[in-house]
Amino acid sequence: MSRSFQELDHAETPYGELILRRRRALGLGGVDVYEVKLDGAFLMSSLVNRSEIALAEFGLAALEQDAGYRGAATPGGEGRAGWDVVVGGLGLGCTAAAALEHARVGSVLVVESLKEVIAWHELGLVPLGERVAGDARCRFAHADFFARARDTDVGFDTAEPGKRFDAVLLDIDHSPRGLLHTSHADFYEPAGLRRLAAQLHPGGVFALWSSDEPDAGVTDGLAEVFASTEARVVDFHNPHLDHDDSNTIYVCRTAVGP
Repeated sequence: MSRSFQELDHAETPYGELILRRRRALGLGGVDVYEVKLDGAFLMSSLVNRSEIALAEFGLAALEQDAGYRGAATPGGEGRAGWDVVVGGLGLGCTAAAALEHARVGSVLVVESLKEVIAWHELGLVPLGERVAGDARCRFAHADFFARARDTDVGFDTAEPGKRFDAVLLDIDHSPRGLLHTSHADFYEPAGLRRLAAQLHPGGVFALWSSDEPDAGVTDGLAEVFASTEARVVDFHNPHLDHDDSNTIYVCRTAVGP
């Protein structure tokens, strides 16, 4: 491999061939760009991460804006050390790192189905790896996010069965209509979303990343389950294609209750 291009890892997965590569973008000042391909398709880049960061920012801001939120370490709020957050899908670590930047986050549980992606971070093969893996508040769970979302008896944290969380931030599928695997489809149905909502504290947040434009059908489906739902558009410039692009973040909250 030349110094300007290096394949850092490749593996066969249930979703197809997974490749992590690093290349030097001479046209962008010689910066190192980390890219992930899955099943022959370009999946993510370290240069295009604004919406992955926004997923954490928007989700946690929804909690922060509610001065009366009692699920976390507020007076009368169960006496915990901080917000407990689940991140579904590790990728290049952008969402997890952004969540860990928030001062009120006490723990981040990253649920990732591909052990290779977890290894990238533990071995420092990706830029945010040491930052995420080295934070004592962060744990990795090598597991199927959707299977854990279905199992409301055990839930996301097998060390604490039935534990509820302040926020779940999900970025795995391209969108609720563009699935990486057909087994994910039932999660986006009302019954699947209700199982997810049951694992959140009253007033807790579910934030969902989508590569598509805001979809009224998706918003309506979320609104069947959650007390409030908002679709927020994240605009950014894609230097790979040299054009402006956008993604959508759906931010939902469970009912606060009595």
